[in-house]
Amino acid sequence: QLQLVESGGGLVQPGESLRLSCVVSGSALSRNSISWFRKAPEKEREGIACIHRSGGNTDYVDSVKGRFTISRDNAKNTVYLQMNSLKPEDTAIYYCAADQSWYNSRCRLAESGMDYWGKGTLVTVSS
Repeated sequence: QLQLVESGGGLVQPGESLRLSCVVSGSALSRNSISWFRKAPEKEREGIACIHRSGGNTDYVDSVKGRFTISRDNAKNTVYLQMNSLKPEDTAIYYCAADQSWYNSRCRLAESGMDYWGKGTLVTVSS
C-alpha cells in the first residue's frame, strides 16, 4: 500500500514563501509521478503542479506558474513544492497524489489519473 504524507503548511503573510514536502513510502518514488492539488474554501479541488516519474517533465496550472516550483529527491523519497510570492487566494488544503500509470510520458493534473492521496496540509495566506 502506497502512503503519502504532506507537511510544511502554516500561516504566512502575502508575499512570503513556504516549502511543502510529500514523503512517499511503500514504493520507490522513482516509480511514481507525483501531483499537487489544492482545495480552497468553497472551490473545487484543482491540480496545480506535477512531476513525472522520470523527472523529465513538469507542469503547472497558470495561476501558480512562475511562483511555484515542484522538485523531487528520489534518495529521500520526497517531493517538494516551493511556493513563493504567496497570495491570499493560495489559501487552501494542499494534497499530494501519486500516479502509477506506466504508459504516460507526461505527468497529469487530473484527479481521475491519481491512484493514491495524502491527507493534506493547510496553507493560510493572510495579513
